[in-house]
Amino acid sequence: MKRAIALADVAGEAGDVPVGAVIVDPQGRAIAETANRRTRDHDPTAHAEVLALRAAGNTLNTWRLDGCTLYVTLEPCPMCAGALVLARLGMLVYGADDPKAGAIRSVLNLPDSAGSNHRFPVIGGILEDYCRQQLQSWFAARRS
Repeated sequence: MKRAIALADVAGEAGDVPVGAVIVDPQGRAIAETANRRTRDHDPTAHAEVLALRAAGNTLNTWRLDGCTLYVTLEPCPMCAGALVLARLGMLVYGADDPKAGAIRSVLNLPDSAGSNHRFPVIGGILEDYCRQQLQSWFAARRS
């Protein structure tokens, strides 16, 4: 999670919402490290999670991420939660809940919904205070 936080700092400094993501394989090796790039890439789908899924798939030469764990600083949105289901992610670990768009447990629970064809374990609240403060500080600096 600390690596994801560092990646989120990079995104924030570049003008993107500070969210970072790291995917580790079943052996615990980092196979993808990304951060939000929506603003830089002019791409609404360039969320840290989606970019990490793409990078991990390329590294493993498969779209199936069985046994892999995603660490991300913010609870995934509906788009990202859907992508995690489609990737057959092994486990999700995230920092701060997203009370506006969280699709894991805050607003929606997409992975456990009747429409989901894959479920995975979720651990939320890892370094939550730091992750929340990182986001709040970034947004406060832009709204002042």
